[in-house]
Amino acid sequence: MLAPTASLRAIPLFAGCTDRSIEVISGIVEPAAFAPGDILVREGDPGDSLIVIVSGSATVEQGGRQIRQLASGDFLGEIALIDGGARTATVTATEPIEALTIGRDGFRRLMDDFPVIRYDLVSALTRRLRDRGSEPSD
Repeated sequence: MLAPTASLRAIPLFAGCTDRSIEVISGIVEPAAFAPGDILVREGDPGDSLIVIVSGSATVEQGGRQIRQLASGDFLGEIALIDGGARTATVTATEPIEALTIGRDGFRRLMDDFPVIRYDLVSALTRRLRDRGSEPSD
């Protein structure tokens, strides 16, 4: 697996970060690996981490229905960390995955200390809602 700082530079979520920010974030992340067929997160389970895919791919299912594919640079798990609820989908590796994980405390620090990341997360959530045809209400 790549060193976290090298991996972070290649991930769109962290593209707007300064060198100093990358250093701080590299102290928050933990490397993880998943084999094909491994479940990264399971719908309904409590959410305790954000996962950023460095390499590999995964399938996202909700209610037993495939809703999208994830690949290098994609992330998952943010919804449960934001609202404190359960995982909203099951994500299964379709090929070997190298990932970086960020636990609940690290995630809170990202949201508090890195506005560019907070904005990117909100933008990604909005895109996902639009892609699914949901209309957010006020």
